[in-house]
Amino acid sequence: MLDLKNLRASLLLPAVLLLAGCNTVLLNAPGDVAAQQGRLIMVSTVLMLLIIVPVIALTLLFAWRYRQSNKEATYTPEWAHSTALELVIWAAPLLIIIALGAVTWISTHTLDPYRPLRRIDAERVVSDNVKPLVVEVVALDWKWLFIYPELGIATVNELAAPIDVPISFKITGSSVMNSFFIPALAGQIYAMPGMETKLHGVMNKAGVYDGFSANYSGAGFSNMRFKFHGMSGADFDRWVQSAKESGNTLDRQAYLQLEKPSERDPVKRYASVAPDLYERILNRCVDTNKMCMNQVMAIDAGGLGSAAAYQVAALDRRKYVEALACTPANPEGRPVLRADPPKR
Repeated sequence: MLDLKNLRASLLLPAVLLLAGCNTVLLNAPGDVAAQQGRLIMVSTVLMLLIIVPVIALTLLFAWRYRQSNKEATYTPEWAHSTALELVIWAAPLLIIIALGAVTWISTHTLDPYRPLRRIDAERVVSDNVKPLVVEVVALDWKWLFIYPELGIATVNELAAPIDVPISFKITGSSVMNSFFIPALAGQIYAMPGMETKLHGVMNKAGVYDGFSANYSGAGFSNMRFKFHGMSGADFDRWVQSAKESGNTLDRQAYLQLEKPSERDPVKRYASVAPDLYERILNRCVDTNKMCMNQVMAIDAGGLGSAAAYQVAALDRRKYVEALACTPANPEGRPVLRADPPKR
């Protein structure tokens, strides 16, 4: 009898472990946006189970009731149609799809990552005089750079924010595509070089939470992790002050060294940041010998004259010996290549 009890306990253990997963941060997030997303997952799952569970139960019931050995089961080989049964079969899934579609449509617009937050939590709205904390995020190989433009500081592999304060993320990358994800705060969104994505979130409970890349990006991907610190206002001010006391400066040259691939980088804080660093990262021209993307697009759109195009190309004669220009010999304005400055 004792062995049988032990066997039952061992069979129940996996089920208990599976049920313990229901308290994961994804479904019980301390950040309001992530919490709403978790509830959406639960509501969608329950709506789908309203169809799946009865279908599975009826399948097992029919298999048992109409098994070959059951001689008492009703045998009606001529039966072909039931209007009532057809209505149940088609109406129930249709209603579920309508409900699921309505919930998804509303939540998709409410939780749009580009949409500024309208509430702190279910009981508090965002006041008109509250300014979100702006954080510029750069995905590097294989680490994360966070720039606080309004505070003039930056960090590597460490992110902090005061609780109950909206956060506005501006996200880009330096090489391959990554995915910025803090499960406790908000949904994931991609970080791509030469492009900017946005994400809004708010943390409602102080603590230390995991952040990572959710998109494979090479050999160091598994170590591309960081900690998000949700702090009180006073603790966040002290954290900012400690960063300003670090003495490190993140200018262009420092960034070019930081950009080189590396793994398991320790947390590093910068007391000052070049004012235009993020914009140059976004436009892929931190190196002064490279033309910024917005300049290239201006040339493509005809926004630069021949003289300006030559000046941009002359940033490095070794790399840009041919300048994009329009000349009188090209009255249609078609781009041509030339090695010398336009004649006056």
